[in-house]
Amino acid sequence: MVSSLAGKHIVLGITGSIAAYKAAVLTRLLIKCGAEVQIVITPAGKEFITPITLSALTSKPVISEFFSGRDGTWNSHVDLGLWADAVVIAPATASTIGKMAHGIADNMLVTTYLSAKAPVFVAPAMDLDMFRHPSTQGNLDILRSYGNHIIEPAEGELASHLVGKGRMEEPERIVEILETFFAQDSEKPLLGKKALVTAGPTYEKLDPVRFIGNYSSGRMGYCVAERLAELGASVTLVSGPTSLEPAVGGIDLVRVESAVEMLEACRAPFLDADITVLSAAVADYRPMEQAETKMKRETKGDFDLRLTANPDIAATLGATKRFGQRMIGFALETDRGEEEAMRKMKAKQLDAIVLNSLSDKGAGFGGTTNKVTIFDSQGRATSYPLKSKKEVAKDIVDYIMGLG
Repeated sequence: MVSSLAGKHIVLGITGSIAAYKAAVLTRLLIKCGAEVQIVITPAGKEFITPITLSALTSKPVISEFFSGRDGTWNSHVDLGLWADAVVIAPATASTIGKMAHGIADNMLVTTYLSAKAPVFVAPAMDLDMFRHPSTQGNLDILRSYGNHIIEPAEGELASHLVGKGRMEEPERIVEILETFFAQDSEKPLLGKKALVTAGPTYEKLDPVRFIGNYSSGRMGYCVAERLAELGASVTLVSGPTSLEPAVGGIDLVRVESAVEMLEACRAPFLDADITVLSAAVADYRPMEQAETKMKRETKGDFDLRLTANPDIAATLGATKRFGQRMIGFALETDRGEEEAMRKMKAKQLDAIVLNSLSDKGAGFGGTTNKVTIFDSQGRATSYPLKSKKEVAKDIVDYIMGLG
């Protein structure tokens, strides 16, 4: 049976612990499972196990410093972090755990950890009193809160202080944990990823009882958010006014009303988002003034309403998009759809845009079906027939995952 680790890129971090000898066994087991292993060792780690031994196992130079001692080549922690499918730090000393928890990037291993987008597994190794100390436990809690996986022997395995909490888990067990994780990962390919989705209309107030809005139900965006969550992503759904509720778990729902509120609610989750899908029907304009009390009809004549432009949420977020983020927009048009979709994609720095037209029967606002065409940044179009919005959401998410 093929291991779920086959073909995976593993960055194995080794720190200055007496348990460093176990890292050689772990390396051999990972390679036996078909994984490709790149070792990053701290200066202290080299005092316990030689890089030559580790390099012989991986057939790769062991990385320890920012610059190679041989020819001065720069070792890029950013490239390493992007290459990795998982970062495993075993053994992890109290010192390294503390640096990871507080972002003290004074060696190649911690900078690689801070740059990594992959799941991180930490196997502590230290004496029992050091492990039990509140500062160590507090740092481990911080790492857990960041989504890191802490690997330590189960309580039932404790035979004594020598073979219990604080000792590094056995290499065979670490490999089992990684295999289980990646086996689940095959069913949930977005596990460990973060996604931001906007949905619904925005309401721009005239007064406490009247607003400028549109007919968007939000259903398309909710279906996209649900599909991303089903595939393992941690989803923040920023929703304009709608009666919908997410139908699956794993979604942090943030309700807003106006375009300005929606932008502000998107700023923080966008910073960490791997995938952003902007499907909300955001009002382009809002009243320049909002009355604090209900406006009265005082004459039978015309009423002049002055509007001001709302912020462009996609363009604002797109201007700060980092390398590796995927950002997908929506365009609902009545004419010149392809031309307008391409214009929006370039102007807002989108990776793809989903076009639907009100001229297509069964597409657009309000209904339970949609018919879309997705354009990539090169203008290549992928068209789909009329489907339920839930099925369209699957097509959209599959397309996003195909972007890499």
